Amino acid sequence: MPWEARVAQESLDWIEPVAQKAAGYFYGRLFASDPRLRELFPPAMDRQRDRMFRALIEIVGSLDDLAALDRTLARLGRCHRKFGVLPEHYPVMGAALIATLRRFGGTAWTAETETAWTAAYRSASRLMIAAAERDAALAPPWWVAEVTAHDRRAADLAVLTLRPDRPLPYEPGQYVPVQVRRWARVWRPYSPAGAPRPDGTLHLHVRAVPGGWVSGTLVRHTAPGDTVLLGSADGTMTLDGTGGRDLLLVAGGTGLAPLKAIAEQAATSARDRSVHLLVGARTQDGLYDIDSLRALAAAWPRLQVTPVVSGDPDHPGTRGSLPDVLGRFADPGRHEVYLAGPAGMVRAAAGVLSDLGVPPEHVHHDPIEPP
Repeated sequence: MPWEARVAQESLDWIEPVAQKAAGYFYGRLFASDPRLRELFPPAMDRQRDRMFRALIEIVGSLDDLAALDRTLARLGRCHRKFGVLPEHYPVMGAALIATLRRFGGTAWTAETETAWTAAYRSASRLMIAAAERDAALAPPWWVAEVTAHDRRAADLAVLTLRPDRPLPYEPGQYVPVQVRRWARVWRPYSPAGAPRPDGTLHLHVRAVPGGWVSGTLVRHTAPGDTVLLGSADGTMTLDGTGGRDLLLVAGGTGLAPLKAIAEQAATSARDRSVHLLVGARTQDGLYDIDSLRALAAAWPRLQVTPVVSGDPDHPGTRGSLPDVLGRFADPGRHEVYLAGPAGMVRAAAGVLSDLGVPPEHVHHDPIEPP
């Protein structure tokens, strides 16, 4: 392991307990250095502070794996484009980061530590800038998309049809950052619920969460004719290319969207695979897209859809939570498993699959945020 990587990784042990204070200090220092940078960030900074420390962990954790580090930094560089980050912003951010680490490092902060972090940040910023420049030659920083349909499926849930102003490349299972006009610089990820359409439209399944600025706007205050901004597609929960194992897709709530897209892709292209989609809800009314799923299953015989209801004793089919029923469906030697939905469900389901003997390399889901 390079010495810069070793020193930087050791530093996280003492910065983690004060991560919230350190992030607050970092942004205060950054905005004091260049007040114009405040315009790049959302009005409320609570989520941004959490993201900063998670990004540090991701970067430092990849320092001894150059291929993983390149992928991480390239993704971050591309992601920064939609916020308006320019190459000249990186040195200012680096100075604020080093000042923050020095402030909270105490006796653990030494000349060697500062040299290691300075070198690591300089290399990282070069890679992020290069990735952003490559991406700029291929794609815009964002797409303008018109809302062409808004289907309110429940008081807190809607299915939106969007038409971007130009083709937006994505793979089934990926997510797309969304910004609404009401909340500038606030981006939230949503997964298109289908393979890319010939006419360029895509569908989003959105549940309004308490205090959710973007989700509440999309569900309650959006209508056909409105526009939103879309960032570049991201995420690695895409259909694997091996083609040798059947698929078990486990969807809770609006986690159905990316798995519906994967199911559609597999059913139309992977002819040697069967696809079994488990769709979980608390009540039968929570199965908000069941008619569409049944139509898909009728069109593609290799696709089987099983509704799973946890809180309705009158449900005639499979009852229980998705993690509780997995043992009835998962075959460790047969299935490639994809999980999407609430973090608690995904975490519990991954644990059940491990207990069942499903190898971790055959279980796919987006990163789970801490509980």
